[in-house]
Amino acid sequence: MLCISVLAFAQEKKNNWIPKVSGFAQFRFDANFDNDFKLMNDSFRFHRVCLSLSGNLTEKLTWMISGDFVRQPMLVNAIVKYDFCDAFAIQAGQFKTPFTIENDLNPAFGCEIFDYGSAIKELVGYEFSYISPLGALGCDIGVMASGKLANNVIEYKAGIFNGNGINNIDNNNNKIFVGRLDFHPIKSLTLSGSIRNGNYYCDTINKGVFNRWSIGAQFKNDRLVIRSEYIGAETGKEIQYSSHVKNYSFYAVAGYWFKICKGKQKIMPVLRYDRVGAGTAFNEDAVNYYTAGIYYLPIPQFNFKLDYQYINWSNSEEDHHIVAILNYRF
Repeated sequence: MLCISVLAFAQEKKNNWIPKVSGFAQFRFDANFDNDFKLMNDSFRFHRVCLSLSGNLTEKLTWMISGDFVRQPMLVNAIVKYDFCDAFAIQAGQFKTPFTIENDLNPAFGCEIFDYGSAIKELVGYEFSYISPLGALGCDIGVMASGKLANNVIEYKAGIFNGNGINNIDNNNNKIFVGRLDFHPIKSLTLSGSIRNGNYYCDTINKGVFNRWSIGAQFKNDRLVIRSEYIGAETGKEIQYSSHVKNYSFYAVAGYWFKICKGKQKIMPVLRYDRVGAGTAFNEDAVNYYTAGIYYLPIPQFNFKLDYQYINWSNSEEDHHIVAILNYRF
């Protein structure tokens, strides 16, 4: 799972070398039920506890380091970034790859439900370790260029990465390319497309294929958020084609902020649908996730989310999942 610090680089005064300390924690309760809504297990736990240091080396050269104190690996992000201008910046280190809109969101304060959706977790590199050794967290080591063009109407991110996942050096001569292009026809609307193309080392005979593409859109203002993405994927060994897994998945999420207590607090009812397939077509071997919840934000530094998730498997089995999570940051 992803642990990501607040990804804003510190905008300090010129030559101010004093680091900025920030972080967040997620305290979570899970309860899982079977088809008959009989409790199978429940537990309290810390989901993520992240600490971040960031600062400026010069007016244009910034850095950030973050880690997770709950899970391994400890190091999550280690970035040095140089902003030449609005249209072009370059960064190097370990950070989230620019695949899909949702992968760039902070899980505690950017996502509308308790965590990233299942379509994102299974295809961006969070839970696919049973097929490939890429690990979790949607991060990799590499170099990326980014910028905004045409008065911020067009935004791009494109990078070359090892392709072996978080905290792993490359073990072959192949790098991967990951890129995303966003178009903002109006301030609140984003139209997005992204791609990930490359291989990883599997064994002396096989190269592992780990290709992804996505198209999506998001409308977001101070009250309403609607986001949806369609993701295609191919994962497995290059030569032994029978071991390939093709996946065509989709999600849609919608929420609306209601102001309460004279507008000092906000509450958002949320609905989300994820369809994660593992066959050669969209309708094959799909798992459906239906999520409904409440996102309560009393102050900007603290929130509470309560979600119910109904999971319908392709073999007609059903599961029920209830999650309550407290998120706080500093």
